[in-house]
Amino acid sequence: MRVSNKTFFDTARFNLANLTDDLNRANMVVSSSNRLLKLSDDPVGLIQVLNMRSSLSNIEQMGRNIALGKSWLASSESAQTNVQNLVSDTKALCVQMASATTGAAQRRSAAKSVENNLEEIVALANTNVNGRHIFAGLETDNTAFTLNADNSVTYNGDNNAFTVKIGRNASVKIGEDGQTVFQPSGAGASDDIFVIMKDLITALQGNDIDGIQTAMTNLDTFFDHNSGQISDVGSKMIRMEIKANVFQDLEISNKERLSEIEEPDIAEAILELKAKEFAYQAALAATAKVLQLSIVNYM
Repeated sequence: MRVSNKTFFDTARFNLANLTDDLNRANMVVSSSNRLLKLSDDPVGLIQVLNMRSSLSNIEQMGRNIALGKSWLASSESAQTNVQNLVSDTKALCVQMASATTGAAQRRSAAKSVENNLEEIVALANTNVNGRHIFAGLETDNTAFTLNADNSVTYNGDNNAFTVKIGRNASVKIGEDGQTVFQPSGAGASDDIFVIMKDLITALQGNDIDGIQTAMTNLDTFFDHNSGQISDVGSKMIRMEIKANVFQDLEISNKERLSEIEEPDIAEAILELKAKEFAYQAALAATAKVLQLSIVNYM
């Protein structure tokens, strides 16, 4: 059967195209360090890669949530610990001012110290992280508390806790409703730290020993509540640390598995590339000789 020159040309072109594709793929495997260039390379492996990348994306988001949570909780713990110290200092001052040997002038002077402590407590209650107030509930853009001219305090947040997701079905409160923290039985109740401080200022200014003693009792009540709040924040911090370690281990495991599926043996990939280059050069040389076999060359 006679084979036409066109058949030679078409066959040579087809073979060279296939070799070019093989060479190009081998080159891309080496240059990208990725053996999965298209779905047909490894359909099962590629599906696993996509699932792991999705999982890694979720892990990264949880990591960001945990970092935010730890930042807020650390600020909350610091603020509430400082409030507790101010309450302790105020109580110590009350003990001195409740003594019968203390005069009215000394009590009026002490009222100024308590006013300063109240201002500090309000400032701590307005603690913010990156401009977001951690004791304003979900109204994080609002200043949580406002200190008025008469030493009363107004809450500007809402009664919802700010939470972050740290797992598929797990969330943690990182920002508190400010009233829960500083006015546990409600605004104006006997354990409202702002009312306690305001009433104490009034008692000191009025030389009211009974009022001072009442304030001491209420300070004790708030102190116990405050201690519980600090303990709760500490337990949340521990939970965050555990979650962070779990997600870190998961991230390492997924990345290692991803590397096993995607990354080629680089030495083997380079040898494959060299073999493809050699085959391509050999095919070019053979094709050049075959295409010279025409009657035109002998005319």
